[in-house]
Formats: sequence, C-alpha cells, structure tokens
Amino acid sequence: MSEPANRTGTRAHMPDLDWSQVRETMLMLELSIAQIESAMKDSNTSVDVLTDSFTTMAGYMHMIAGTLAALPDKGEVGETKKNAIEAATHVSGMVQQSIVAFQFYDKLTQRLSHVSHSLAALNELVGDQRRIFNPQEWVMLQEKIRSKYTTAEERTMFDAVMGGMPVHEALEQYLSEIKDKGNDIDLF
Repeated sequence: MSEPANRTGTRAHMPDLDWSQVRETMLMLELSIAQIESAMKDSNTSVDVLTDSFTTMAGYMHMIAGTLAALPDKGEVGETKKNAIEAATHVSGMVQQSIVAFQFYDKLTQRLSHVSHSLAALNELVGDQRRIFNPQEWVMLQEKIRSKYTTAEERTMFDAVMGGMPVHEALEQYLSEIKDKGNDIDLF
C-alpha cells in the first residue's frame, strides 16, 4: 500500500490548509481493514480449537463403532449394543452437521478476506494521485474485485451494483438466488 509522506492521522477535528477528505477516507478504509483482519484472526483461533475437537471426536466415534460392532447381537448385551449404536449414530450425525457449519465458516472467512483485500486495493488507488483520476485504473480495480468472487450469484450482485442497482435491491436479488439454489456447500 502506498503511504502518504506525512502520516499524521485524522485532522477532521481541527482542519487546516492541508486537510484532505482523501486522507480521511484512507484512514477510515485502513480502520475497516484492521477490524476485519482482527475479527478473522480472533475467530480463526476459536475455530481451530473446535476443528481439532471435532476431528478428535470423529476419531473416537470411529473407535466406538468398531468396538460396538465386535459385541454380540443377542441377549442383554445385544440390546445394549443396539442402544449404543443408535446413540453413536446420532452423535456422528451431529459431528457431520458441525463439519458443514465449519465449511460455511470457511466460506465466510474467504469472503471477508476478499473484502479486506478489495478495501486495501481501493485504499491504494485513492491514495495515489497519479491513479485516482484515471478511469481505467477504476475499471482495473473493479475487474480485480469481480475476479475474486467465487460464485455466479456474487458476480451477478457485483454487476447489478456496478450497473446502478441500489445495494439493498442487489442484496435482495442475491439472497433470493441463493435461497432458490439451496444450501449447497462449495468446498475451497
């Protein structure tokens, strides 16, 4: 990121002749980037712990299933075996649901990472006096941002907003398309 020569922070409270709305915009973009990055870092730590826990649980469930399979099917032990297998199957299903939730989380963090990188690229463009007034630079930035989208629905929303559709309408359209598509998980 290209840094202005004189980094003094906000001057909005006491503007002087050197005050610039561009510098204020850049500071706010940098703050947004920092907030996104710190939130992702904090949540990644928690999700790593959960992922390790569920991986271990899946291993134990496999071991329990193997142990139960070796028990006899008849008599009192057979009834206990049946009940334990039902419980183990239920817990295995819950572990699988948790894994799906982690996949949604992975998709969320990838999206936030794209937003963070897009904000950083916008910040660089706004801060560069040679590029800010060049429409081709803005086109290249838009193309770069659009290329990061992984689904057709995201690209459609981007195109709608760039075409002038209000954000809330584009978001409604996006959510409708996602709902119609179902809850498919894209693994990255």
